[in-house]
Amino acid sequence: MKKEIIINSTANEHRIAILEDGKPAELFVETPGKSRNVGDIYLGSVAKVMPGIKAAFVNIGMEQDAFLHFSDVGSIEEFNSLFEEDDDEKEADAIANNVTTTEEFEERKNIRSPQNIPQVNLQKGQDILVQITKEQIGKKGVRVRSAISLPGRFLVLIPFDGKVGVSKKLTNFKEKRRLRKLIRGILPEGFGAIIRTVAESKTEDMLKEDLEDLIKTWHNIEKLVKTEKAPALIYKDMDTTSSVIRDLFQDTVERVVVDDKKLYKEIRSYVQWISPDMLNRIEYFKDREPIFDKYEIEKEIQVLLSKKVWLKSGGYLYIEKTEAMTVIDVNSGRYAAKKEQELNSLRTNLEAAREVCRQIRLRDIGGLVIVDFIDLDDEKNKKKIYDEIKKEVRRDRAKVTVLPMTEFGLVQITRQRVRQSVQLSFSESCPMCGGTGLVQSKTSTINQIERWIRRFKSDKREFRLHLHVNPIIAEFLLQGTISRLMKMQIKFFVKLRLISDSSMPADEFKFFSIKQQKDITDQYK
Repeated sequence: MKKEIIINSTANEHRIAILEDGKPAELFVETPGKSRNVGDIYLGSVAKVMPGIKAAFVNIGMEQDAFLHFSDVGSIEEFNSLFEEDDDEKEADAIANNVTTTEEFEERKNIRSPQNIPQVNLQKGQDILVQITKEQIGKKGVRVRSAISLPGRFLVLIPFDGKVGVSKKLTNFKEKRRLRKLIRGILPEGFGAIIRTVAESKTEDMLKEDLEDLIKTWHNIEKLVKTEKAPALIYKDMDTTSSVIRDLFQDTVERVVVDDKKLYKEIRSYVQWISPDMLNRIEYFKDREPIFDKYEIEKEIQVLLSKKVWLKSGGYLYIEKTEAMTVIDVNSGRYAAKKEQELNSLRTNLEAAREVCRQIRLRDIGGLVIVDFIDLDDEKNKKKIYDEIKKEVRRDRAKVTVLPMTEFGLVQITRQRVRQSVQLSFSESCPMCGGTGLVQSKTSTINQIERWIRRFKSDKREFRLHLHVNPIIAEFLLQGTISRLMKMQIKFFVKLRLISDSSMPADEFKFFSIKQQKDITDQYK
């Protein structure tokens, strides 16, 4: 499989596309207002402990408190030891795999599961060091853990843990044994590490330099913990572009193409240190044609912003996001003769299965995904669809679970969610409908305003109010020879000054009392 990394950089946005056989498979977008925060470490303060849901909420200085599940809590003694002058060796059941990679320990006996959650003793107001593992998604705050890990190019450093693990993707037994022995020999007491796949064949000097940088970073974190007051950002992980090069630029990548000269030089400088033999794979894009147009990535971005995705067979996918799950409907698009229906349905379904897996990765859809395939009668054909999906999801770096097709033709997929879907990087909820696609009718909004005034007049003897509404509603109120606004004022014997506010949704309104000099909307809703 041919793999390439294409990077488009402007003053306001960085876009990174991972191509597989010439087609976009993953897309990363970073803008000033939506920067990456997975991997960042905070000194937080426990805001609330909720044993009923086996979780705590931690104030880390964000608008919403971070969510800390008890299964993600390390030993509190680990954190307390940061304040001690003489630190003894501590062991912790730290979750070994860092969120930026799918590499795991070979032996994970000590990883906590929801069924085996240790005794947690967290107190409100207690300081705690946490690391972000999932970005804020919708109204849910970030998810954090207190078992810290620091990713480097070749190693992931695990403070307070004496174990050494090796990536499962590294299969050469002799090389694994060499790396284990080497790392155990240079690791300071009280530290653990995971050896990443890219460490294969690397020299002791290269691994030692990577380890020394990670330990230096950890010592800086220790110093800041002793001087900072919660909530505070203690460590900022790499930006998206740097982390993609660190984690994904491996031997399987044929080339990296960059259209920004400064970024091109920075990447070359980094690769010169970590893998000088791969320098010839980094290219500076000089064409006048936009780089994402050249590689036909821009067209894919337009597709991922749409709910409908066409298939070469003439069928199409319809992708609908709900609060609880993502639903994908597979449609044949063309009618087939009944004698060929099963065969045509199978062909369309197989093509759809491959495209579903690609769209899930490209859009970075997490959580529960339900795929409604075209009906099939033959059980062998149903299994072919399941096998095809299982084969395709092996390419995905996120953890994916697939269940066999049900009797109703549904396939259930769960995918690890770390960040918001890519669509949210290019879009935001409509200020009119709040993202639902529907808005309340103008008549319903006017009726709500009238009911509000009726409640207000039954309680107060005020006669002058300011009414703030969306321009669409303002225009509707002023229509007619005797306008709706005038009729309302006569009916309720009140003087209304209409204020058009384009920042307000079409189904909302605000009333401001001249007498009380304040917003009184909520009092009579």
